Amino acid sequence: MTSPESKIVVCPSCGASNRVPTAKLGAGGTCGRCHTALFTGKPLVLTSANFEAHAGKGDLPLLVDFWASWCGPCRQMAPAFEAAAARLEPMMRLGKLDTEAEQAIAGRYAIRSIPTMVLIHKGREIARQSGAMPPQAIVQWAQSAMMGMAG
Repeated sequence: MTSPESKIVVCPSCGASNRVPTAKLGAGGTCGRCHTALFTGKPLVLTSANFEAHAGKGDLPLLVDFWASWCGPCRQMAPAFEAAAARLEPMMRLGKLDTEAEQAIAGRYAIRSIPTMVLIHKGREIARQSGAMPPQAIVQWAQSAMMGMAG
């Protein structure tokens, strides 16, 4: 169990859980197991191997971009989502999930159109938004959705 003074942050590289003092989240930090940076300012590539750790184990909300390589709007939004990652970390983790490669996860979240962003916290869907968006709109939507979590 974490306290308000610390958060569990899942390593983007090895998946280890790291306890980080809340006041030091902005300073980044490195994983206690593999010593890589806990925050890279870029979205993670989510797969069946690492999805559950990031969606359910950590204290940070996970913003998932469900996309596919054949989808024009998905490709158009990719740089915007990456720019948003640099602005939203360390408040939340951002990740991209290829719906073609990870059909079971996309099916579990009932993804019917792409791109779709889903904000997940502790394994629970908090908010969802479909359609390509520019970076500032992604940041504003994600911050607004996070405010709704405080209930």
